[in-house]
Amino acid sequence: MGVSAAPMPTMDSLVRLSRARRTTAPPRVRLAVPGSMSTPLGCDAVAVPAVYGRLLLARLPRAGCVYEDGSRWWWIVPSDSDVALKWPEPAHYAAGALVPDAPARPGLIHLPEAEVPYTPPIPLYLALCRLTGTPPAWSRPVSA
Repeated sequence: MGVSAAPMPTMDSLVRLSRARRTTAPPRVRLAVPGSMSTPLGCDAVAVPAVYGRLLLARLPRAGCVYEDGSRWWWIVPSDSDVALKWPEPAHYAAGALVPDAPARPGLIHLPEAEVPYTPPIPLYLALCRLTGTPPAWSRPVSA
């Protein structure tokens, strides 16, 4: 009689476990998407220091809903925009668009003309990499 191995976890289950572990602390604020917009892909958010906010907005061909809390700008992106992607420092990725420790309630400062609130994550990621001097994750050498 052979020994059976435990089933291999799927990528989806690993991502869910990771998210559950990261979101155990009670969040203070969830960014509210305007009611007239649909969110078919769910919502996460990427925060950057306010000094980068205007620079990023000027570099993006299209931006979705953007919020500001005094020290950071928050960009709404589709859920799971962090899967297999490490956002460069000093960015903060917030699953579920949950804003931790906001100095003030984030206010909407940019409303897109589109029906969805999303900033395309890859152009946002590339613009942020460029501003911070960080090579994109896929261009870094792989270590064994």
